[in-house]
Amino acid sequence: MAQTEQRVPPEQVPAMSTTTLKIPDVLKARIAEAAEQAGKSAHAFMLEALEAETRRAEPRNEFVQSAAKAEQEVAVYGEVYSMDAAHRYFSDKLDGKKPRRQKAITFKSLRRRG
Repeated sequence: MAQTEQRVPPEQVPAMSTTTLKIPDVLKARIAEAAEQAGKSAHAFMLEALEAETRRAEPRNEFVQSAAKAEQEVAVYGEVYSMDAAHRYFSDKLDGKKPRRQKAITFKSLRRRG
């Protein structure tokens, strides 16, 4: 297996901790094969996979938190517009038409439908 990893000077190595990860034998074999094909150790391959998944999860979690906060803020005002109504309004506006004022619905009725 060819190593393509670059060496990092010891003073630049971040603090690390050890953990145990139990994985099925079949997955371990798949990881070993994929790592070899990528020219990496299984350890480096798994670290990269964990980093990539964490990078994807973080914005998703931020989005969910933001949505929950927005839902709470909307509940204070009590009125919202349906997605279809908002789409019609902005489509008309973009098409140069005079958009028809859409009717707001109560947030409570929207939650009951959901």
